[in-house]
Amino acid sequence: MTGEGRIVSSVLCSQHDVHARYGGVVPELAARRHIETVDTIATEALRKAGVAWTNIQAVAVTNGPGLAGALLVGVSFGKALAYALRIPLVAVNHLEGHIASAWVEQPDFPTPCVVLIVSGGHTHLYLVQSDGTLQLLGKTLDDAAGEAFDKAAKILGLGFPGGPAIDRLAQTGAAAAVKFPRPYLKPGSLDFSFSGLKTALLYHWQDRSAQERQDTVADVAAGYQEAIVDVLVEKAFRAVRRHRVNALAVVGGVSANSRLRKRLAARATDAGIRLALPSPALCTDNAAMIAAAGQQACRQGRLAAWELEASADLSLPAIMEMSPPKLRQAGQRRA
Repeated sequence: MTGEGRIVSSVLCSQHDVHARYGGVVPELAARRHIETVDTIATEALRKAGVAWTNIQAVAVTNGPGLAGALLVGVSFGKALAYALRIPLVAVNHLEGHIASAWVEQPDFPTPCVVLIVSGGHTHLYLVQSDGTLQLLGKTLDDAAGEAFDKAAKILGLGFPGGPAIDRLAQTGAAAAVKFPRPYLKPGSLDFSFSGLKTALLYHWQDRSAQERQDTVADVAAGYQEAIVDVLVEKAFRAVRRHRVNALAVVGGVSANSRLRKRLAARATDAGIRLALPSPALCTDNAAMIAAAGQQACRQGRLAAWELEASADLSLPAIMEMSPPKLRQAGQRRA
């Protein structure tokens, strides 16, 4: 990523083929694949960008949350690279990276705004103030939306990754044919809960014969997807109304869901709300969003020490100051 925030190359190494046979991500295999590919992928990204190692001015790396082994590989590689090149090291929270993705393609996207992070491991609502302060408004109390999609796909025998499989199948089904509950929780709540919806799907599926399952699987997928989308859209716009902002960003892997994108776009148009939906390549986990967040952090002087460690359960504070008033200089980072 250039100093102006332009992506000059983005290389992705998918692990779907590694984990598909197990129906989900196997942490040990994920870490091993990271070890096998991290150097190759970094080298390829530089080659595509036409940049030498010595041209790099800073290294941004995700230090959490996520799978401990995979995070450790990335943090170790990032620290070694920054140390060898004698350049700043920046630690980026994975959620901070998703939030930053909203501005990669729309650098003029306004604040204050509401940001909904919806992915395999997270369903969080944040208010981003004009000064960059993040305030947590709501989060999942159990299963995240992406996890609910993956578990549903496993129940329905659709394979892994589950979200895209349900999205494709639902396009051939009738959402109104199968009714599922909408878990809105108590009135006015901005929190999420999808475990009950997943259980409702399981009971519905167990009560059907093999023939009924075959005949209705597309309708079931469509109805289940619609229930999740209804909740995500309603709570996102509930937050927009409550905090009286005119902008909404929806980021994370689930924001690539075609039905969710369609519903969000229609609702935003009706309400006169500016909507940021990153392109699908920036929705799923990617290095570009980490680079964007890292670039901002580097400019603000939020630089990491060599003692940086991976943290599988790293969280963003309920209120976080993203733009500290006094910035440290790069030369002070080891202090």
